[in-house]
Amino acid sequence: MSDAMQPEFSMSREEFSQIHEEFRELKHRLNNTLAIVMALSEMSQRNPSYSERLAQTVLLRGPETVTLLTQFQNRLAEKLGLPIESLDPGAPTPS
Repeated sequence: MSDAMQPEFSMSREEFSQIHEEFRELKHRLNNTLAIVMALSEMSQRNPSYSERLAQTVLLRGPETVTLLTQFQNRLAEKLGLPIESLDPGAPTPS
């Protein structure tokens, strides 16, 4: 789409600050999830009993992470006037 066909875009400093804060929170949650998965992976190599806990963590946090990323992407798309992706209705909602 050419620049002439795109809708006008503007964002207040407050809106940008809010999206920036949402990004920081998302980044923190992603880093936390990855740290837990990496720690459990390392521990399961030393002690196989951690493998089940690792699998449970991945099964729980994986869909939550995808949901959070999709929600953030949709928030940005909304601001830019782009189409919004629909969330998988079976995906868990983040707490």
